[in-house]
Formats: sequence, C-alpha cells, structure tokens
Amino acid sequence: MGIKHERIDRTLVKKGSITEYYTDTIKLPDGKLTYFDFVKHKGAAAIVPVDDQGRILMVRQYRNAIDSYTLEIPAGGRNGLDEPTIDTAYRELEEETGYRTEHLELLTSLNTTVAFSNEKIDIYYTNQLIPSHQHLDDDEFIDVEAYEVEELVAMIYDGRIVDAKTMVGILAYKNKYLS
Repeated sequence: MGIKHERIDRTLVKKGSITEYYTDTIKLPDGKLTYFDFVKHKGAAAIVPVDDQGRILMVRQYRNAIDSYTLEIPAGGRNGLDEPTIDTAYRELEEETGYRTEHLELLTSLNTTVAFSNEKIDIYYTNQLIPSHQHLDDDEFIDVEAYEVEELVAMIYDGRIVDAKTMVGILAYKNKYLS
C-alpha cells in the first residue's frame, strides 16, 4: 500500500497501574488530521496448563471491566518491559494455580485489541505440572478448576467462555496437540 498514515503526535492523557492512555494525532493519506485513542500495555503471558489426566487447569475470577466472573487460562502482565514473557508465564502459573513447571513451550501469540491497544500476549503450554502453592496478590480471589478440552471448546462456542486469550489458547492447544 503506497498511501500512508503518519503519526504527528502522541500525548499522554493518563498513566494507570497497568496501562497508559494517549491521544494520537494522525495525518491521513488525504492530508487531513484525525485523532485516535491509544492504550499502551506492557504485555502479558498466559499458560495452557494440562494436568496428568489431560485436563486443562482454568481459573475463575471476577473481572471488573465486564462486571462478571470469567473462566480463563492463567495469565498476567509482565512486571516491566524488560521481563521476558516466559518468566511472566512461569510466575503466573504458580501464583494463580498453585502448580509450577520447569518446562514451557510457546504455543502462540496474539494482539488483543489492535484498534486501540498494543497489548500482546504470548501463550505458553505445559503438561509437566508440579504441585506447589498459590501466591495470590492481595486483590486476587481465584478458584482453580480442571476441564476436559472438548468441554472447554463447547463453552467457547456456546458463549460461556468470553475471554479472547482463553479461546485462542484452548483452540491452539487442541489444534496442535490433539488433532
């Protein structure tokens, strides 16, 4: 595509604990200016943890943004831009599920909302779980549940699983390891 958009300015509007919110000034291909919202995110990691019975460990937790409880694969944000997502994945697996592992494999990656955010989540897989202990943050209340893959796929298609990273992680795992 020969015609280009050009970012003229990026102005910080608000800095939060997880994201930064900006207004971008963009010069359109026809020369007019327009404004876009941009949410900067430090990135995250998620894990598809498979137990020795072939079930995926899931976490159920409250999500304020949608005012609902969700069923998700374990995940969390990087502690900083210099933290490798694999380190985030090792940490979040143990913190949220009470299991740890010594082997993670990158399953896939996704950008969650390309219209307004740069959030990228690397999704890892392990089937080598070692019992440990949950280390929840003060504001986390998480239940861990185990499900058969086909049960989770049915929940995706009937709307009981609404989280995008969870959908992608489960379907990528099923396609790569069970097809």
